[in-house]
Amino acid sequence: MSFFGKEVRMNRLFNKKSGKILVIALDHAVGWGVIEGINKIEETMAVIIKAEPDAITMQKGIIEKCYSKFSASIPFIMKATSFAPFHPTYDTQIGDVEEAVRLGADAIAVGCTVCGKEQAELLKQMAKITKEAASYGMPTIAHIYPKGDLINEDERYWAKYVSYAARAAAEIGIDIVKTFYTGDPDSYRKVIESCPARVVVSGGPKMPELKDVLIMTKNAMEMGAYGVTYGRNVWQAEDPIKVVTGLKMIIHENKEVDEVMEYLGSSK
Repeated sequence: MSFFGKEVRMNRLFNKKSGKILVIALDHAVGWGVIEGINKIEETMAVIIKAEPDAITMQKGIIEKCYSKFSASIPFIMKATSFAPFHPTYDTQIGDVEEAVRLGADAIAVGCTVCGKEQAELLKQMAKITKEAASYGMPTIAHIYPKGDLINEDERYWAKYVSYAARAAAEIGIDIVKTFYTGDPDSYRKVIESCPARVVVSGGPKMPELKDVLIMTKNAMEMGAYGVTYGRNVWQAEDPIKVVTGLKMIIHENKEVDEVMEYLGSSK
């Protein structure tokens, strides 16, 4: 029955029309600080819920203190780990599967850094949570990145290392892999081809223009991504609802970037 439970939850997460997923991440505060866009979390959450993405990622305290007040029907993912500015490559566990089940989450997310000295410990932590989640019929999502201290900073987006990160997560049993976009379609195709789990794009830092976000999304989708998980590129935008609307047109309707920009009435 637990396997059926995972199937039910996965079906809730992925859009019925396209089979793809648009997730908005609101799990940044522990790792990045109380930054602009999430400093007034209930206001931001109200806007995101109004925009109707396919799912939202949050830490357990925000789920209980904020999300529950909205009684929203949007599926959500509980993040069970976090890093902090003082140890940016080390995710420590701050939640567990039982809490995710109690809160009604549709999946549990685990952060992990590879290509660093702590890789073995972090993979072990991810494997432990994945095993526990499977026993509850809970899908697992890896936020996994090759940003460890054993490679140079400019190598983090190389397909060689991003592919390794994605494949490592799949080997452990992760259902959905969130990782870097490698910067161009040809190299990103190698990531998709090497990973049997569903891969979604991490948004990363805020991009200068909405069109940049849409182009990255379109390129990734055309190479076989199952969707995106974006944070700062949505809730730090001047109009988050406009951004989500454009992303849904790309992800679920397979629209072209210029067509979306015209619909949104934007040139940038």
